[in-house]
Amino acid sequence: MIRGVRGATTVAENNDVEIIKATDELVKEMISKNHIAATDVAQVLISVTNDLDAVFPAAALRKIEGWSFVPVMCMQEIPVPNSLRKCIRVMMTVNTSIPQENINHIYLGNAVSLRPDLKAE
Repeated sequence: MIRGVRGATTVAENNDVEIIKATDELVKEMISKNHIAATDVAQVLISVTNDLDAVFPAAALRKIEGWSFVPVMCMQEIPVPNSLRKCIRVMMTVNTSIPQENINHIYLGNAVSLRPDLKAE
């Protein structure tokens, strides 16, 4: 079955070190909590708010062993007024036998405010 696994995090500053570190932490947590193997991933979409442009967050995935062939695309989030700033969002499309209601969507940093109803266990 194909499932979407969501995640989001925030950074304090628009710099390459912080963006890569936060993306790495988020993606590794998504992988761990959902038992995801790179070979089961169809694609990863990463969006950032328009105040983050220091680096492509996809670079974090390229550093994870076994993930070099996973298709990853970065894009800019819609700049909705009063939305969460300095936010990185990830949508992973994976093949998994986990039922949709048991997928662990991961929200870190200030991004926990986006979906308090989907807190990981």
